[in-house]
Formats: sequence, structure tokens, C-alpha cells
Amino acid sequence: MERKVDVAIIGSGTSGLNAMGQTRRAGKSFVLINGGELGTTCARVGCMPSKALIQIAEDFSRRKIFHRFGILGEDSLSLDDAHAMEHVQDTRDIFVDRVLAGSTDEMGDELIEGYAEFVDMQTLKVNDQIIKADKIVIATGSTPIVPAAWQQFGDRVLTSDSVFEIENLPKSIAVIGLGVIGLELGQALNKLDVEVTGIDQLEIIAGLTDPVANQSAIDAIGKEFPLWLGAEAEITEEGDMLRVTAGDNSVLVEKVLVSIGRRPNLDRLGLDKLDIELDASGIPVYNPNTMQVGDSSIFIAGDVDGVRPILHEAGDEGKIAGYNASHDEVKAFKRKTPLGITFTEPNIVTVGEAWSALQDRDDVVTAEMPMGPVGRALIMAKNKGVIRVYAEKSSGKILGATIVSTKGEHLGHLLSWCIEQGLTVHDLLRMPFYHPTIEEGLQAALYNLLKEVDARPAPLLELEELSA
Repeated sequence: MERKVDVAIIGSGTSGLNAMGQTRRAGKSFVLINGGELGTTCARVGCMPSKALIQIAEDFSRRKIFHRFGILGEDSLSLDDAHAMEHVQDTRDIFVDRVLAGSTDEMGDELIEGYAEFVDMQTLKVNDQIIKADKIVIATGSTPIVPAAWQQFGDRVLTSDSVFEIENLPKSIAVIGLGVIGLELGQALNKLDVEVTGIDQLEIIAGLTDPVANQSAIDAIGKEFPLWLGAEAEITEEGDMLRVTAGDNSVLVEKVLVSIGRRPNLDRLGLDKLDIELDASGIPVYNPNTMQVGDSSIFIAGDVDGVRPILHEAGDEGKIAGYNASHDEVKAFKRKTPLGITFTEPNIVTVGEAWSALQDRDDVVTAEMPMGPVGRALIMAKNKGVIRVYAEKSSGKILGATIVSTKGEHLGHLLSWCIEQGLTVHDLLRMPFYHPTIEEGLQAALYNLLKEVDARPAPLLELEELSA
């Protein structure tokens, strides 16, 4: 059985669905091919179930400081972990259903469930069907990495794909890999009274390259549960338990959460049959502004390209890939200012250019504001962290920031919008800052940054002078 379409999209996650939207808008014929579970990674096993768990953990853990405010009875509060996990799963299902209702439900024969394999540059085989397509979009997503030696431990080793399926919380867990996923889930489980040990072979957490912010984040989170950094983890079996060893440290736990990264879902596609260039990781070489693979009729988008595994980036890549796959002329699109948020407490946020890209530049200045003295944060009993902002010395143009702060997600958005508009430290200080807010911490950091830049308005009243 052979079928001809204008565009074939492989994968129905965020990037695939956005590519489909562009294809529909262009009036092109298409098929959406999906192997495995329907629904986006974000809704099923990512952003949304993790935030549901984090919210429960945050609410439950606040009881530990009730006494500061004269609120009594915190010792009477307890957690029904089975009910909590059921709530996480129910919330997850709501978001998955919403995604499916707005996308793949009732699609008819435009949706093909099965794993696609390339026959040639414009031909796919799915089940017993042959799909001929003028353009093809690869949007197959990614899968958590679990070393082969650890797979023997079965369901005692969890990943972000399986952790939300457990019915009861373990009494103890080791989290191996302290990137975004490991930190978020590790802290949430600790707040739910699971005995957590965090492990990473690097000396940094959340991918932070700014050493001041990294140490601030380590100090804050390390007060809640042990962080073993700079040593590779090993797992051995002791009866029903697992022993995790890293350097001179060792702990016996019920479960291990492995969050050491994700691999692109490319192994089933048969890329070896194609005349395209692959990078050292086996990922097709592509243009990030067009999402085109070389000069071919193939485009790639989302987590599968291994660069920006974040929902809004996957959405943008899907739109770019879908647009170009649906039009004769391939167009390049400007990418948005990078924004990354780790939803720990305090939030860990990176905006714009990373410290690692700026640290050796003579024309870059940096300033910071510790969160300790920030009034609103102090009142909330969440005054841990630091705000670090980077700017061009000559002009004061904001280039990037690293934020370790409560409500840092909001500060990150403000700064990303400002960077997108090319604003300077002077422009930002002319903006209104309300008192008392967390944003005042950013204002203080900007005042400190102003001292470091060459271009200074005179007089500086943070007010725009009216012409006569």
C-alpha cells in the first residue's frame, strides 16, 4: 500500500504538532506518524506532572516554618502519599487529554500510529504502508538514558518517564544527575519526607556555568539534602535495596532516579540509508534558523536535535520546520532569547548569553545582588540565592543573567523580554519597581551594574526628562 503526501511529520509531540499546524495553514496534504504513546513529553512525563508534584511538596513542606509565624499544629499534618501520587497522575491525565483533544483526536487517516523508517530521502515505511512525501519533518523526541549495567535492577531504577507512575513514595532514593529534572524531582521528593541523596559527576548543578550562582544554588539546596558532586556513581545490589557509591560516599536506598540526560529517538529511523551528514552524536547536521538538514528535503525539530530541550523552543522549531516543509522557499527565522528555568526553591534561571560565553570578554561587566536583604523574600522566609546580571561595558546593553531566587521565573521572563528588545541597564532602571517585591532585588543588581558600565546618563534620576 503506497500513499503520496506533500509533508510527512514523524512524531506527535510539541514540535510535531506545531509543524502540523503550519502544514495545515499552508493547505498542504500531510500525515502525522507516531510510534508509542500519544501526547507530548511535557504533558505526559515532563513539565506538567513534575509541577503537580512540586506544588504538593511545596505546600506540605511549608509546615516546617509555621512556628515562625505563630501558626500552631504543624506536627498534626501528614501526607497520604498514595493520594498525592494519584492527584499527580489525575492532573497529568487532564493535560494529556487536553493535548489530544486539540490535536490527534478524530484526525482520521492523517494520523498513522506506528514507527517510521526511511526507505530513501522522500520515502518512509510505516507498518505495511509506504509513504511518499515531498518533504519530511523528523520530530521524534528523546528518551531518558539509563546505562545498560543499571537496567538489571528493574523498576528499582526510575526515570522521568516512570517516576510519576509509582503508587507510593519510597522511603529513600538516590538521584543521579542534578540537571533540571534531577534537581526538581529530588527536592520535591525530599520535601515529601523521602530521604534523598543527590549525586552528579560534575561540580555544578542545573547546568550553571556562573560559579557564584552555582555555589549559591549548591548552598541553598545542599542544606535540604546531601549533594555529592564531582564523582561518578556506581550501583550495586544488596538484597531488596540498592547501594549507590560515589567517590568516598555510599548510601543504601530503595530506589534510584536516573536523570543523566536524554538520547534522541533516531535509532529506528534508518538514517544510514540517507545521503545526509551526521554529527559526532549521530544527529543530522541542520541549520537552527531553518531547521533544514543540509540542503535536503528533510527538516528536524524538537528534543530530537539535542540542543534546546524546552517546550517553547520545541514549539518554535516545529513551526519553523513545518513552515519550510510546506513552502518552496526555505526561510531563516531569528531564534528567541534563551530562557531556562529550574523550578526548585529557590528557582534557578538562566537568561540570554551564558556566563561561559561571556567570562573571557573584556567588554563585559557583571554585578550581583544577594537575596538575603531583599525585604519581600525575607518576609516569605525565602531569601536564599543571588541575582547576577551581565552587560556590555561600553553601552550598558543587557546580555544575560543567572538568577537563584524565589519567584526567579518571573525575573527571568522580565529580563528575557528586555534582552530581546536590546535594552540597556539605563532603560531598565527607568522602569517602575514596586515596593516591596522580589523585583527590587533585580533593581538593586541593576544599580550595582550601573557602576560598572561606561555610559551613564546625567543626571541619573531614573526619570525621563520632558522637553520644554
